Amino acid sequence: MQVPMGILYQPLYITTITFLIFLSIIFVPGSAVDPFTQALLSLKSEILDNSNSLSDWILPSDSGVNNPTDKIFACSWSGVKCNENSSLIIGLDLSVKNLGGVFSEGQFSPFTDLLDLNLSHNSFSEKLPVGIFNLTKLKSLDISRNNFSGHFPSGISNLVNLVILDVFSNSFSGPLPKDVSQIESLKILNFAGSYFSGSIPSEFGSFKNLDFIHLAGNSLSGKIPSELGMLKTVTHMEIGYNTYEGSIPWELGNMSKLQYLDIAGANLSGSIPKELSNLTNLESLFLFRNQLNGKIPFEFGKIISLSSLDLSDNLLSGSIPESFSELKNLKLLSVMYNDLSGTIPKGIAKLPLLDTLLIWDNFFSGSLPKDLGKYSKLKYLDVSTNYFVGNIPPYICSNGVLLKLILFSNNFSGGVSPSLSNCSSLVRIRIEDNSFSGDISLNFGNFPDLSYVDMSRNRFSGGIPANIALASNLQYFNVSNNPNLGGIIPEKALSLSLQNFSAVNCSISGDFPPFGPCKSLLVLELSMNNVSGIIPQSISNCQSLVSIDLANNNLTGRIPVELASLPSISVVDLSHNGFSGSIPAKFGSSSSLKLLNVSFNNLSGSIPLEKSFKVMDGSAFWGNPKLCGEPLRPCRHGPNGLELGSRRTQKLAWVLITCGVVVLAITAAVFGVLHFRRGGKGKWKMVSFSGLPRFTANDVLRSFNSVEEAKDLVPPLVAADCKAVLPTGITVLVKKIEWRPERMNSMLDLIARMGSARHKNLTRFLGCCYNKQMAYLLYDYLPNGNLAERIRMKRDWATKYKTIVGIARGLCFLHHNCYPAIPHGDLKANNIVFDENMEPHLTEFGVKFLNQLNNGPLRARVGNETGEIDRAIEEELYRDMYNFGEVILEILTNGKLSNAATSIQNTSKEVLLREVLYENDVAPSNTVQEEIKLVLEVASLCTRSRSSDRPSMEEALKLLSGLKKQG
Repeated sequence: MQVPMGILYQPLYITTITFLIFLSIIFVPGSAVDPFTQALLSLKSEILDNSNSLSDWILPSDSGVNNPTDKIFACSWSGVKCNENSSLIIGLDLSVKNLGGVFSEGQFSPFTDLLDLNLSHNSFSEKLPVGIFNLTKLKSLDISRNNFSGHFPSGISNLVNLVILDVFSNSFSGPLPKDVSQIESLKILNFAGSYFSGSIPSEFGSFKNLDFIHLAGNSLSGKIPSELGMLKTVTHMEIGYNTYEGSIPWELGNMSKLQYLDIAGANLSGSIPKELSNLTNLESLFLFRNQLNGKIPFEFGKIISLSSLDLSDNLLSGSIPESFSELKNLKLLSVMYNDLSGTIPKGIAKLPLLDTLLIWDNFFSGSLPKDLGKYSKLKYLDVSTNYFVGNIPPYICSNGVLLKLILFSNNFSGGVSPSLSNCSSLVRIRIEDNSFSGDISLNFGNFPDLSYVDMSRNRFSGGIPANIALASNLQYFNVSNNPNLGGIIPEKALSLSLQNFSAVNCSISGDFPPFGPCKSLLVLELSMNNVSGIIPQSISNCQSLVSIDLANNNLTGRIPVELASLPSISVVDLSHNGFSGSIPAKFGSSSSLKLLNVSFNNLSGSIPLEKSFKVMDGSAFWGNPKLCGEPLRPCRHGPNGLELGSRRTQKLAWVLITCGVVVLAITAAVFGVLHFRRGGKGKWKMVSFSGLPRFTANDVLRSFNSVEEAKDLVPPLVAADCKAVLPTGITVLVKKIEWRPERMNSMLDLIARMGSARHKNLTRFLGCCYNKQMAYLLYDYLPNGNLAERIRMKRDWATKYKTIVGIARGLCFLHHNCYPAIPHGDLKANNIVFDENMEPHLTEFGVKFLNQLNNGPLRARVGNETGEIDRAIEEELYRDMYNFGEVILEILTNGKLSNAATSIQNTSKEVLLREVLYENDVAPSNTVQEEIKLVLEVASLCTRSRSSDRPSMEEALKLLSGLKKQG
């Protein structure tokens, strides 16, 4: 392995600095510098101080004159705490000073009177100096949020006066130190997030005065020792996010003073011990994301102090115990993603402090309690994907603080509760896929913060409310598939901050209103309605528009050239209307256009000659008798390229086309019969997302067979990925996945969320063709390869910076603009592809979780609407951040450094920066250096060892854009 030259120079650098400090000491007048000050100067020479945080650690010029010998010079330095007469150093606080480097064994030995040592929030690395354990007077030792590695050294039990030990977020390996349990004075013990392995020592049950123990986020295994139940003084215990075996020890019910217990994400199985109900002081209990089964103990109703209870993402069955009606202090109840059934106890509605009720994805039935929301300040309600019936509870927002109302995929009926119109706090309303009817009686003028409304797949009537334009922050509005909705498109409805407006199959009539300042509009879907008139020229205001679907309406007039001129337009479906005139030639020069479907109109003239039109299938232009040119029949002579052949010839052509269609239909039917007789794997179905025409499953399957012959309609795709050309000439990337029939619906739910994710830095997920055994995922095919293929190519800094920011924007959209958030799951160079403009696109997002849903012993968590308390998804997002840091370093070093954590943590920032500048041919004096330094710092932040120390993607993007990090 080649060692960077900068690392070889580092010992010389340290030796030089040490020698200079030695010279400064011996030439101080009077040579009266005390040994403590000398020791601190030696310490300063040994560590890396990139931010000059220890700039005041210097000797004054008159340090040897008129200075009492019993005084310590260093007492006035930052981070140094002395006793009252400055004769002893009793505290050393070097926290949050951006320090780094490696300690030698004897650096702390002079400070035998030290009571507090704080090295936290720095970048110290390698082994923890065992000499610290000789500071026997220490009461507090905090080394958290560093990069100390190797086995935790023995000897910690020497610190007999220690009260606080914080080792949180380091890079230790090997077992937890058993001898720490011998410190009787210890009250706070934090070994979390530091990569310890092995089992929890049974000796940890012998602490005498411990109040707080945190072991979560390591690599611990084995069974949870029953001896932990002997910790009678502990009030707070977090031991989750490890990989244990077996069940929860019933002995934990003996921890009589316990107030907080978190064993989430720990691979636990078996039932929940009813003995936990003996924890009568318990306020928070988190057991989510395990494999716990059986019923929720009825005895939990005795824990009157309980404030937060999260049992989600397990295999629990039965019902919510009626005894929960006694939990008068309960604020959070989350049992989502289990196998629970029955009705919701009416007493739940009378809990006075309840603000969050999350019970989605179970088998609950009946109606919601009528008084829900009447007696408490309910903020978050998610009961989606159950079997509820009845109306929305009338008092759901009576206290005026409801933020999210999530009721989708149930059997609710009736109208929208009138009380919702006065619920000004609402941010999200999701009531799609129910049986709601009547008018959409919402006063949108009362919703200043409303951003997301989905009422699709119901039975609403009475049209879209005219006051929708008053909801100034509305970004997503979907009322599709309400066949009797009727009405017109309200004036100014498309002039909001809307990004998505969908009203497919709603019997909407009337003309298009003029487009206002629709700068945010990305998706407009109005197909299968009765909209008439022309597309207003003011569509030119919608400069961000990516997709427009107006198929199956009564639109007339010319296709406006303003539509063809939109800079981001990618999908245009104007089929089955009455448009006339020619296809605007401007479409041919659009670099973003992927699909143009103008079939079955009254268009004439020639199809533009650009290459993008030639590769389209003729079906995108069928049904326009006066249209010619590739990919249709050639245009003959005559003005404007119009064909001048006889009517008889044209009629003959149409007869031949009709015969061809009949032959294809008969062939498809024969294939279908053969497939059925051969015991196919179930009827194939097709789900199309925005950007894919309404192909049938057979259309897609035949496209696969056109690549490779097959004897029936089961596609002969052997590889996991391949290319195919669909009707209308769309080239797609096809990814095959297999699933178990019982997992199909859960996986389709996630696929639907993946399909709705639209961003210019995401590869479009176009659709899914599936049966009960397998599915084919259809993605945009991008022609310019992936990052892994190009990583070693020398590129200028501007190109690299554009690539990094593009990746960040795509990831930020998945994390912060999808509801719930979609972790990528497998971010790496192979899954970053480039379009024709070399803009990066993330692909394969969410695919990892599809496979987990199907194969894992743990059911993969796909998220929920109130993601702010979904810790499982949060951890996956932080893992994305780590991978993003890895990708940044690969780009910066042309693929030479792929292990960002090792490279950043084991190399000084100066050395690493020099290497990166060298790889990018940037001189140290170049102004680009500051940009590279900033990007390198983002990589460092993203690859911190403790996930919670990493920034969010939103924060990282702000840093990359040169903005200050906002909290």
